[in-house]
Amino acid sequence: MKYLQTLALLLVVFIGMESINAVNTPNMMPNNNELFFIDGSQGKLASKISLPVLATGEKCPMVILSHGFGGDMTFHLWEPIIQVLNENGIGVLRYDFNGCGQSEGEFQNMTVLNENEDLLCVISYVRALPVTENISLVGHSQGGVVTSMVSGDCGSEQIKCEVLLSAAAVLREDAIRGITQGAHFDPWHLDQPYYELPRGLKLGRAYIQSAMTLPIYETASAYKGSALIINGMADQVVPYTYAQLYNKVINNSELILIPGEDHTYTIAPNYAVKLVTDWLIKALKTSK
Repeated sequence: MKYLQTLALLLVVFIGMESINAVNTPNMMPNNNELFFIDGSQGKLASKISLPVLATGEKCPMVILSHGFGGDMTFHLWEPIIQVLNENGIGVLRYDFNGCGQSEGEFQNMTVLNENEDLLCVISYVRALPVTENISLVGHSQGGVVTSMVSGDCGSEQIKCEVLLSAAAVLREDAIRGITQGAHFDPWHLDQPYYELPRGLKLGRAYIQSAMTLPIYETASAYKGSALIINGMADQVVPYTYAQLYNKVINNSELILIPGEDHTYTIAPNYAVKLVTDWLIKALKTSK
């Protein structure tokens, strides 16, 4: 009897493990716009997928959206971008970085480097989906930095094209100056494990230490695919000169500066959405 009880317990554990693994098995397609989880650098990453109408066995281009510092997948530009892309036969996956939104991990432990790892995990997941024809990336603010660095590391063989929205390459200089997102510190004497941010988040010491030496442009410049770089000229978080430098180091890039626009595109969001979607649809036409 004891043997049978043990066998039954092992069977329950096995079935449970299979259920957990099924969440991260690409062949088990998640339903459109339903929350699921992908293994990331610090735990599971909350994710949602939105696919166009596809015939049985049909593939489509896939675009991965990466949000900014302390944000999540509810960034206000994402839904309208997704809608237009889906209408044009392009699939989209959005997710929360570690320690953000509904993802696992502590925000205090977040760094740009482990966000890079998160995006690589998401790319790996999307690549294995049966519907994926190719992969492109879109990132806003710090998510733009992550997008640029991962694209540089992966190359155009893996990433078809990229869009950088207000990519926050300024974060390196901010860390060196001792002010990040409103937190003040002495970058050469980091005597605390974290520093309080005005919005209630904790900026970890590891974030600052790694940010100070990030090879952002050096890594981004290795990407040889096509890139669209957008920045508001009234952006008070990331001056548009950082976008101009991105445009200089990424050879096959196009730069659009929007007069009067802010960091999160609240002045003319529909115009920003149109810029992104028009460019992506045109760039991905060759894959159809």
